[in-house]
Amino acid sequence: MTAAATYGLFAAWALHDAEELLTLPRWVRTRVPELREAAPWVPGRVWRALEAVDEREFAVAVGVVGAMVASAAVAGARSGGRSPAYQTVLNGFGLHGLVHLAQAAAVRGYTPGAVTSPLLVVPFTLWARGRLRRAGVLRPARTGEVLAGLAWAGAAAGAAHVVARRVVGQR
Repeated sequence: MTAAATYGLFAAWALHDAEELLTLPRWVRTRVPELREAAPWVPGRVWRALEAVDEREFAVAVGVVGAMVASAAVAGARSGGRSPAYQTVLNGFGLHGLVHLAQAAAVRGYTPGAVTSPLLVVPFTLWARGRLRRAGVLRPARTGEVLAGLAWAGAAAGAAHVVARRVVGQR
């Protein structure tokens, strides 16, 4: 296994999340009001929660997730790619890129993360999984593995925002 496939996870994540850091605050201010109107079936608490995330909270949450991704990348490098944590985070990273694409399709326009997802997130994940496969260390992508990757991505984001709210003193 090369460092590009393991530490590359963190590098790809950092580039992807830079897009989100640069675009999310403005996107929320400009698009959420029209989306709220276009999607009245979405519970109001969802829109309020999205609008309540300020730039500081989001930046801290990104940092918290970054620490988790960096830890997984290190575990991957130390284990020659065998680390279950590394492979789960890698899978979650790629699957979350597909979620970004689905979000952009649902709103019929740009959503934060939608540019780097097809250009970086998904291709990197497929490339790294290919490296793991060729090295003979890739765990099979069974339903449980896929669900674990998605669950990790969702749980990491949720936990990161809980930590971030405490750090910035909100709620």
